[in-house]
Amino acid sequence: MKISVPSMGKSGLEDQVGQHFGKVLNYIMYNTETGEVSIIPNASEHNGGVGLPPELMSKNGVDIMLCGGLGTKAVAMFEQYGIEVFVGAQGTIQNALDAWKDGKLQKANMNNACTSHEHDDHHSHDHSNHHHH
Repeated sequence: MKISVPSMGKSGLEDQVGQHFGKVLNYIMYNTETGEVSIIPNASEHNGGVGLPPELMSKNGVDIMLCGGLGTKAVAMFEQYGIEVFVGAQGTIQNALDAWKDGKLQKANMNNACTSHEHDDHHSHDHSNHHHH
């Protein structure tokens, strides 16, 4: 199984987890079967390249992504590519992998995706009754 983590650095498991998965320089990919660590440079649109991080990861055979948190759109995109996302990763890449192994990270879904980074807040007039909880 291949696990990918957005990274603030370039070296590997000692790097800090990048909190904005679309803007990081690299994704560290860890192969749970071989223990091999490889690096996927972020060549997505955010960094002047083409495509989106979920596409990059799916091309590289990534099964799971660990990150600090991400918006609902991103969660939906990863789901589309069949990549499971876990949120709550912090510290180094190694910390994130350990937390995932220990079952401490939460699987991202539409309910716990953070909407604070979304830029389309003005679309939230969806006529559902938010006021009657």
